[in-house]
Amino acid sequence: MTSAGRGPAATPEARMRVLLITSPSATHFLPMVPLAWALRAAGHDVLVAGQPDVLDAVAGAGLNAVPTGRRAGIDDAMRELLFRPGLRPFECVGRWTPEMLAAFPPVWQRHSADVLPRYLDLARAHRPDLIVCDVMEFNAPVVGAQLGIPVVRHRYGVDPLLGGVGPAARAALRSLHEELGLAELPEPTAVIDPCPADLQLPGVAPGLAMRYVPYNGNGVLPDWLRAERRAGAPPRRVLVSLGSHTLALNGVPLLRGILAAAGDGSSGVEVLATVPEAYRAELGPVPDTVRLIDPLPLHLIAGDCAAVVHHGGAGTGMTVAGLGVPQLVLPQFADTFAFAERLAAVGAGVAVDTVEQQNDPRFLRKALGTLLGEPSYGHAAERLRHTMEAMPPPAALVPELARIAAGAGA
Repeated sequence: MTSAGRGPAATPEARMRVLLITSPSATHFLPMVPLAWALRAAGHDVLVAGQPDVLDAVAGAGLNAVPTGRRAGIDDAMRELLFRPGLRPFECVGRWTPEMLAAFPPVWQRHSADVLPRYLDLARAHRPDLIVCDVMEFNAPVVGAQLGIPVVRHRYGVDPLLGGVGPAARAALRSLHEELGLAELPEPTAVIDPCPADLQLPGVAPGLAMRYVPYNGNGVLPDWLRAERRAGAPPRRVLVSLGSHTLALNGVPLLRGILAAAGDGSSGVEVLATVPEAYRAELGPVPDTVRLIDPLPLHLIAGDCAAVVHHGGAGTGMTVAGLGVPQLVLPQFADTFAFAERLAAVGAGVAVDTVEQQNDPRFLRKALGTLLGEPSYGHAAERLRHTMEAMPPPAALVPELARIAAGAGA
């Protein structure tokens, strides 16, 4: 049977047309890239629909895209809502709570009003057999419900929807859904979850388990790292990586404090810090034991490190977890706090989750010393790595997605 939006009914053996719809943030798109590659490698067509904000990331991943709507400027909206001069978001608004999401409905409303009609038109013309969307893209289930197309939601780690994002989005978009004859925001047909069950938030419904395959964008393995590996074991080191969002939102003072704590020589390690050139003048001089490097895909280097210090971003945290490396997490906003809590709960890292602790180099020095000196963190990180490696790779899910597209799946 053929619906209004789809082509001839798919079968598990047929070549699928998959429409991947991403929210306008590259960090939400990147975790879906390995699945898109697996679909393409299995012979299926993949087309990405996204706003101009993500098109460079899509092109960098070697995927085809359809530009949809105007630039959303979600990062600019976050800066306007969360940023105050001289302070980072955590210092401005404190720990992220469901109540704080009341500030974001206008952003979602503007986003959906712009792109939802375009996504519907695209899906009617393209006639996909399956839609895949990221966990923060709330228009895709509406498209699927309207046109009778199965929708699969792709989590990127610890699921933020349980903490209030889902209810806030339902409330914000209710009027748009009612105009289309929908009583509420539809649920997806299935959910893909690359997060191990013991790391995931308690109470989150199980999804289709899939191994987390790190993809943090394109990059080049540095000459100095290749030379080190040729020469033998690299020095014992700690990697510090706060991501672009944290640094852009007045995170340089935080980074300065971390480097002062980690690079004082007391732990006997070399410190590598990924810092874009744009922030180095503001950062100023660093200790002799600290080496500043250009950002690169973290899986190229994190596995060589004794620990990684970071901001709790899902891409960073899940990449490091998959490498079996202990983590010192300084969450800043949104779901980074949930990741820090869950990582600490499984024993694979330490969470530093108050402003006072994060701003105190002495506390950070002690926390890092504990992480490096207590073997239980390394053992727990290795157990987590083994758990993640035992999960099915993206290619193993492709037949199940084909069955879902054919109407035989979950």
